[in-house]
Amino acid sequence: MQFFCGTDIIEVDRIEDAIENTKGFKENVYTENEIKDIDSIKCKMKYQRYAGRFAAKEAIYKAMSKILIENNINMGFLDLEIENIEDLNRRPRVNILNKEIIKVVEKLNMNIDLSISHIKETAVAMAVININ
Repeated sequence: MQFFCGTDIIEVDRIEDAIENTKGFKENVYTENEIKDIDSIKCKMKYQRYAGRFAAKEAIYKAMSKILIENNINMGFLDLEIENIEDLNRRPRVNILNKEIIKVVEKLNMNIDLSISHIKETAVAMAVININ
């Protein structure tokens, strides 16, 4: 059994600034489902949620980087989709959308566990990969 981990922390105001002032940033980083999910929740924590998803994608990339390099695969933000599982207290889960990455994940029998937290100013995420 092998384990790999990755973590990322991001300032919420950097994500808010990028979303509000950089054309196409949101559409180049977040999937349609992620945007719909976050924008449908009417609360003050909208940018914290965007920052948390950004940190989650970075943490997953860091955890998977050795495997991606070994398999000559590039991974972009839109290759991953972070969703919350309603029946598990909205626990985050990653959906991999890139077919090449899916093949490697299945071949290695890889599991990805993800945790996201945020406060007013920062968001942090940690990804742990378990290969059986």
